[in-house]
Parts: sequence; C-alpha cells; structure tokens
Amino acid sequence: MVYPIGCTKDNPVVVFMTHTDVVFPDTAPLPVVVEGGRIKAPGIGDDTANLCALLMCAKYIAGKKITPPDCGLLLIANAGEEGLGNLKGSRQIVKEYGDRIREFYSIDGYMDRITTDAVGSRRYEVEVLTEGGHSFTKFGNRNAIACLASMIDTLYTLRVPETKTKTTYNVGTISGGTSVNTIAQQAKMLYEFRSDSMEDLEFMEQHFMAVAESCRTNQVEVNTVLVGERPCSSGVDPIKQEHMINKVLEVVKKHTGTKPQKGCGSTDCNIPLSQGIPSICFGAVRGGGAHTRQEWVDIASLKEGYRVVFELILSCF
Repeated sequence: MVYPIGCTKDNPVVVFMTHTDVVFPDTAPLPVVVEGGRIKAPGIGDDTANLCALLMCAKYIAGKKITPPDCGLLLIANAGEEGLGNLKGSRQIVKEYGDRIREFYSIDGYMDRITTDAVGSRRYEVEVLTEGGHSFTKFGNRNAIACLASMIDTLYTLRVPETKTKTTYNVGTISGGTSVNTIAQQAKMLYEFRSDSMEDLEFMEQHFMAVAESCRTNQVEVNTVLVGERPCSSGVDPIKQEHMINKVLEVVKKHTGTKPQKGCGSTDCNIPLSQGIPSICFGAVRGGGAHTRQEWVDIASLKEGYRVVFELILSCF
C-alpha cells in the first residue's frame, strides 16, 4: 500500500514505511491473546503494532485533507522485509523515487533502540548431489547429507574478522535424504553471513566460495544459489544522518521519558542507506520475543508510540 500525499512528478519526498509480512509462514494459525497488560501473538510487535500506528496517522491526515508545504510524503505498508523477501518493497520504492527521497524512516521494532547503520548480508541455498544408493548394498557410496555436514563443519571453523565491525554467519535450515535405509543423493541448506562492513562481507563471500569448491569432486556436485542480498550503507551525508538521528531521539524521549540506544541492523533502511539516502529505523512499541511465537507488546506503550509516530510524520506539515 502506497499513500502519496502532496507528491508531484519531481518534488522531494519523505518516506515512512512499515512492513506487513511476519517471519512465520502462513501455514499455521497466528493466535492472539490479550492478558496481563500485554497483547501476545507472532508478529504483533514485528511489525503489526507499528503498522497500526502508521495507518492511524494516515487516517488522520486523510480526514484533515492536509498537504506538506515543501515536499511530498509517502506512507507505505510494504512486503518482503522478513526472511527471503530480500527487501523487495523497499527496493521498489527506492527504484521509483531514487534521489528524490529526502529522508527515509522505517517504523519497525521496539522503542528502546533505533537503527542508524545497515548490516549487509548474503544468503545462499546450497545443494549437494551424490550417487547415493541402498544403505547396505551400496555402502561406501558418497552420502549427500554427510558431505553437507562436513561442509557445514568447515564453515563453522572460521574465525570472523577481528575488526571494529561485527560479522556473523549461520546455517538456518537443512533438508535432504529419502529414508533411513537410503544413502542420501541430495541435501540442501540455507546459509547466510552478515556484516556492517562491505570489506568483511567480501571476505566472508570468498571463504564461503572456497569451502564450496573444496567439497566438489567427481562424485560430489555442489550448487550454490544466491537467494538474498542486503547491502551495507554507502555514501550517506553524516550531517544529514545525524540530524535525523537527533530528531528521532528527541521525539522518542519526549513521549516515553527514555532515550533509545543506537545501533546497526538489517531493515528496510538497508536499501536507501546503500544509495546514500539518510535513513533511520525506529519502533513505536515496547515488547519482546521478536521472531518467536511468544512475541508480545505492552498495551500501555501503544499510546506513547503512536504519539511518536504522529509527531515525526506530522513534522512534515
């Protein structure tokens, strides 16, 4: 959903974005429980409650029929922030509006933290193929699961770069095989590495490719497919970025009495930050348990958070 307000063909725009997708697949119920001053549900804080704040402000602006005096405003509910969505919603907005974007705000997460720098990542699907066979009569043939396990073990021996930045890696899922009495012909995994340094991200890429190549033989086929890529920050004006940071910190403290911690992360802001566009990710609720089925938000925090969202958006008018 894109709600443009006062946007012409070429005027500068300010973007406020929340995401509609949650980390869980839609194959199981996402029950909602309200008790003890909390709303509990998978995805309630990441990012449903923040989405509600954006929609309430959109309703207010539409009812008042007001327009920003010196810029356009884009209120966006996008998809593709979670999992393998590869930030497709954010990518599309930056593709369409490009350097017209004056400031970019993502409303995502909790009030106690704002994201001011982008953690880049690359995500690979790795498939191992072997001859397989019957577990008794073909004993000794290459087993795709065993080969993949060996590859994972090698990947996990890596010591990440010891720099001022942070670099991580993770095997998120594995699958494969046919039955207990079958030597597996095929096995797959999803592997990712992250860093807020492009140099360290390239180091991880080279290491991953070297490990994959070392596992290839005449009897073992290893296929790698890039299924997700999130860029690091690049070329952002530090003065403009600092202005946005201070603005958000002041508004959050004004309405909550606390000052959020600054940090880096992987959010919808990765795309504009990689294009040199000043961008901040902030949350409008207090809660916990993100990316678990026990996720919750503090009901009392909703009014505070909505005041934060309203003030930041209405500052454009």
